[in-house]
Amino acid sequence: MTFGTRRPQMSREDFEELAGKAPKNVRLEFLDGRLYVKGDHIEVEDFEELARRAPEGVKLELIDGKLEVKPLPDNRHRAVVMWLIRLFLQLRPELALYPEQDLKIGTYRKGHATADAALAPLDHFIAQESDWADPKGILMVVEVTSHDRDTDRRDRIDKVRGYAEAGIPIYLLIDRDNDTLVVHHDVKNGTYQQRPSYPYGAVVELPAPVNITLETEKLKDYAD
Repeated sequence: MTFGTRRPQMSREDFEELAGKAPKNVRLEFLDGRLYVKGDHIEVEDFEELARRAPEGVKLELIDGKLEVKPLPDNRHRAVVMWLIRLFLQLRPELALYPEQDLKIGTYRKGHATADAALAPLDHFIAQESDWADPKGILMVVEVTSHDRDTDRRDRIDKVRGYAEAGIPIYLLIDRDNDTLVVHHDVKNGTYQQRPSYPYGAVVELPAPVNITLETEKLKDYAD
């Protein structure tokens, strides 16, 4: 198990390119392999501009007011997402599971997260004018943990809060560190009231508005 591995968020070369393209009032630092904003604050407009200018392969998020770098998926991570996409094509063909979907989340939509996948009706995002979509109408978001030092805070704490505050009915977390699926649902007052956990191989019921049963035996093939 590789939970807690302290790998850099990005390369030094990518940081230097990003810092050179940053808006004038945004000063970036790269300390101990982590990206920081001087003053620990960035305005939403500056973040969106910075995200547009990021080097190829660098995906930025704004989680709970802090600038984050979304880890690049490894092959097992990609396989888990593809497994889900194929399942939903069979089980809910009127919907689509959109990979790497940019969303506005959190209170007042000031957070910006890239979900590993977002479940919504076909063509749902076509009318969206912004690169960062409004979460209204999304049935579920999915995150698959990565083996990096920020997984615990990002996927198990900050994104749980952000997705709930955005009113997304279900947040499915596939946790590769302990081979479980956590189904966050029943949003009330910006908080998920229920979060049952299931081991790989279990039969997992995804409640309304998704209303499907997942047979998860296949996930054992993707365990690390």
